[in-house]
Amino acid sequence: MILLGIETSCDETAAAVVDDARTIRAQRLLSQLDDHAPYGGVVPEIAARAHLEHLDILVAGAMADAGLGFADLDGVAATAGPGLIGGVLVGTLTAKAICAVHDLPFVAVNHLEAHALTARLTDDVAFPYLLLLVSGGHCQLLAVEGVGRHRRLGGTVDDALGEAFDKVGKMLGLGHPGGPAVERAAMSGDPERFDLPRPMIGRPGCDFSFSGLKTAVRQAVEKRPPGPLDPTDVADLCAAFQAAAGDVLVDRCRHALALFGRPGPLVVAGGVAANTYLRARLDSLDVPMIAPPIALCTDNAAMIAWAGLERLRLGLTDGLDFRARPRWPLDEDRRPEVPPAPTDEL
Repeated sequence: MILLGIETSCDETAAAVVDDARTIRAQRLLSQLDDHAPYGGVVPEIAARAHLEHLDILVAGAMADAGLGFADLDGVAATAGPGLIGGVLVGTLTAKAICAVHDLPFVAVNHLEAHALTARLTDDVAFPYLLLLVSGGHCQLLAVEGVGRHRRLGGTVDDALGEAFDKVGKMLGLGHPGGPAVERAAMSGDPERFDLPRPMIGRPGCDFSFSGLKTAVRQAVEKRPPGPLDPTDVADLCAAFQAAAGDVLVDRCRHALALFGRPGPLVVAGGVAANTYLRARLDSLDVPMIAPPIALCTDNAAMIAWAGLERLRLGLTDGLDFRARPRWPLDEDRRPEVPPAPTDEL
């Protein structure tokens, strides 16, 4: 079984071809970082126009790299939400057009489920497993019990961790995207110089809160002398913020593991999972920790193709009238009931 996957949910335009032997036969990705950097964040209209301009070229390139024609595919999968609706529409309409012309099944993929299932592509992880999904728009803990079967244990009550990283990077003058810049600056910083809060640590449950931590960084900046921050101040604040975030993640995941009731594994996915410091902190938990390769933590089309393949081999497809969704909670999949996981995954 071979699928083409299309990803256009935010500011990466991507196409990939993946088969059921867990082989990524081809993948093409175009980042829009330079387009959005002058604005300090992603501009939805610019993102949608870039997807529209480049997606066809990337699809053709991925198919050529894989040495396949559309007749060789078993289906086409595309991110149908959640995400910036303009970009999501570009991807889903392109996928639907290919399916209509070549009489192929269409699979509408929940972008969050694609992140959730990436570890099955890269590491062949069996169900069930505990998932920490951390990205610019999402921060939640879920028990992944099967394809389309996700039980939410906790989530953020305000900012997602990736959003907090980006906002801290922006207030410290590190530009967009802030997350990778904060991680780089933190490498030379002293994490103990600034005393920052650890929101939610010690409280029952598995929820997160990062707004107060972000505000504490802003207050620390305001207490510094007027003018540009000293590079040492920037590095130390980044290190302190990252250390606080790591403490919070470890505490919340420890609570989630107790609720999960199994000795792992803990799968970490989403753009923030590319942060090597946070990976190391989570690896300190006494359970197997699995994180996909960094290139597959951020948005990509290989994970979309794989999630589509997982659904297709269970006989789950979507009509060409499926409507793209800007919001799509992972634990509220409003589609036909997903069959129980096979017995070898229990």
